[in-house]
Formats: sequence, C-alpha cells, structure tokens
Amino acid sequence: MNSIRRNLLLALLGTLCFAMLLGGWATYRAAHDEAGELFDYHLEQIALSLRDQRFEGSAEALASDENLDYVIRVWDQNGLTVFYSRQHYTLPELTRLGYSTTQTSEGDWRLYAIQYHGLTIAVAQPMRVRDRLAAGAALRTLKPFLILLPALGFLIWWMVGRGLRPLGRLAESVKARTADSLDPLPGQGVPEEVRPLVDSLNDLLIRLKAALDAQRAFVADAAHELRTPLTALQLQTQLVERSASDDERNAALRELKNGLHRATHTIQQMLTLARQEPGATESNVGDVSLALLVREGVTEYSRLADARRIDLGVVDADESACVSGDAGALKILLSNLIGNALRYTPPGGRVDVSCRIVEGCPVLEVADTGQGIPVEERERVFDRFYRRGVEPDAESGSGLGLAIVATIARRHGATVQLLDSASGGLLVRTAFAPLPGNGVSANPS
Repeated sequence: MNSIRRNLLLALLGTLCFAMLLGGWATYRAAHDEAGELFDYHLEQIALSLRDQRFEGSAEALASDENLDYVIRVWDQNGLTVFYSRQHYTLPELTRLGYSTTQTSEGDWRLYAIQYHGLTIAVAQPMRVRDRLAAGAALRTLKPFLILLPALGFLIWWMVGRGLRPLGRLAESVKARTADSLDPLPGQGVPEEVRPLVDSLNDLLIRLKAALDAQRAFVADAAHELRTPLTALQLQTQLVERSASDDERNAALRELKNGLHRATHTIQQMLTLARQEPGATESNVGDVSLALLVREGVTEYSRLADARRIDLGVVDADESACVSGDAGALKILLSNLIGNALRYTPPGGRVDVSCRIVEGCPVLEVADTGQGIPVEERERVFDRFYRRGVEPDAESGSGLGLAIVATIARRHGATVQLLDSASGGLLVRTAFAPLPGNGVSANPS
C-alpha cells in the first residue's frame, strides 16, 4: 500500500541518516587533522624534553613498557643506537630531521627527529593510534543523534500525521457526499497545498450535480413525452377493435401506424442522444471530409425531399473543409439538421446544404425557406423535448433533434448558430476548430 506518511517518514529519516553519515565523515576528517596536529606537537615536545638527558650504558637494558604508543630512539654521531624505549625492528635505522611519515609492514608511522650535541633524537608514533582516536571522537559526536534517532522517527511520524489531518477530514467530507447531497466542500482551514484539490473536487461535484439534475430532468421529460404517444396508441388500438367496417378499421390502423412511427422515432432519438453524451460510447476519431459528408447526407434525404416537393441540394462543397472527429456522430448531426429543415419547409420550398472554409475554420451550413425560428426562441430550441411554437401537421418531431446537434457539436469543440437565411428561413451554421493547414483560427460570424 502506498502511504504518504510512510514515504515521508522514510524520506526524512533517510535524509537525516545520510546527513549524519556526512557529518560523521566530516567530523572524522576534522578530528583526524586536529589529532594529527596535536600529536605532532607531542612528538616535538617529547623530542625536545630529551635533549638534556644522558644516554649511557647498554641500549637493550633501557627498553621500556611494551604498551607505550611512542617509540623513542637515540643515535650517536657514529650512527650507533644509544637508547630506544622498546625494540622495534620495522622502523628505519636512520631518519631525516623534522617530521616525516614512514611506511612499514605494520602500517604507517609518524616520526619527528632533532639533533643535539652530536645525538639524533627520534620519536615515532603509529598512525593507527591517531585514526582510532579520530574515529572515537567522531563516534562520540554522533552517538547522541544515534540514540535520538528512534525519538526523531516517532516525532516525524506524529508531525507528518498532524500535517495530513486536513486530507483525512477532506476524505471524510467526500465520503459523506451522496447523490442527493453534492454540496461543495468547505474551504475554510484548508492548507494551500490542498486547496487546488478542493477546488478541483468542488468543480467535479458541481458538474456531477448538473449531470444528475440533467439526467433526472431527462428521465422525467422522457416519461412525460412517452406517456402521450403510448396513451394515444392505446386509444388507437381500442378504435381498431371497435371498428365496425373495413374503412374505419383501415383508418384506425393508419393512425395506429403513424403513432407507432412517432413513438419509435422519439425512442430512437432518445437513444441517439444518450449515446452522444460524453463517455457513453467509444469514439472513432479521425479526419472527416465535410464535403463527402454533405453529399452523402443529401443523397440519403433526396427521396424524402422529392416526396415533399422540396428542392434539396448542395450549393457549396469545399474539398478542403475537413475536421477531426467521429464520422458517425457528425453524420447524425447533419441528418438531424437536414431532417429538421425538411420538416419545417413547406412544399415547393428549398433546402441548401454547404460546407466551406470561413476565416480558417471549417463551417457546415443548412439553410431552408421555411418560417424560421423567432429570435426569442433560438436559445430554447436546443433544450431537450422543446418544440417550436408552430409544428407542421402530423409531423411533430421529438423535440430532441437540435439537442442532439448541440451535444455532438460540443463533443467536437464546435459552435452552433441559428441565423436568418437569405430567403427568410432558418440558417444553421456549425463552425469547427481548424485543422493544421486550414489557416488562421477564428470564430466565423
């Protein structure tokens, strides 16, 4: 399990131990150098203190304690040893005056030699003694830290836990949220480091609340919208059962068929809208040619347009008008725009479909010669289940067409505008973000 407290404890203790090791090494080096200077001074003082001594008799008889760290040796002017504190065969027979370091089979030795009245007095000390004393000084310096290390670990654990308490309170506050209680998290007393997380969670809660409200509204509207056609289907079924003649039965069956068609269309539009919501299905994103999309859409609706005596055609198909998106979703967008235009255009009218580049942005347009939409209604027509004030006879839509268009456009980062066409009808303009190479990015107007 990945724990912030444990990771911080390990990181802080590791850093502290590493710093202690560096401090110990620095202390050892400093103690070693200081001990070296001090011991050099002792060597010199011992040598100087022996200047007034008289060295006579057998040299071997003058051997002293084996536990003495220092080795003292005196030569006469002929190079003969006249005194040594203890026998030591690894030291050189002669040495240079002043300080020197000699390597032997027993390790390095530090020597100091002077001459006085024809005698050479040398004092030697093993370097291992200096190293041992320097290491002891470093250890004594670090010993309090080593003893306090468990206490420091506990203190760090407690301080980190105290610092992480706001996260615990935040977790409890988030855990307490339900689908019926999505209020923003409180920001009072929140540390600055946690504030971006709180702001992001609040933004998520707001969007989640809006999505749930929209879902509830959609379910309520869908239930209301389906209730009417289903009730009508029940009545029409009863009319079929009560028909006294073949003509009455055929008329009732036609009405029943039309009612089934409207209910099926409404349900299909509801499914389409649900599938176009973000995250509902996987999107196959790629480069889409709007020119090809326009030609296919016009071809698909040409028979319906002919049946209604409406002139449906392509007035402009710029081959360079390409967008990055889901080809299937964009086809649904265009189908809804063309279907709406055909529904609200009277017989003998005209529907023009085009795609072009406007100031670097690919633009898809559908214009008709119908009655258009009043300016005050143009914002509301994108709401789910909202229908225009004037519906054509027997062709009442589901009220979801433009809602689907808005949802697909929003997924593709496009904007949808409702304008007046040149013929006085409605012009629906969908503007997409430009692909690289389409020119300067700008919002078409």
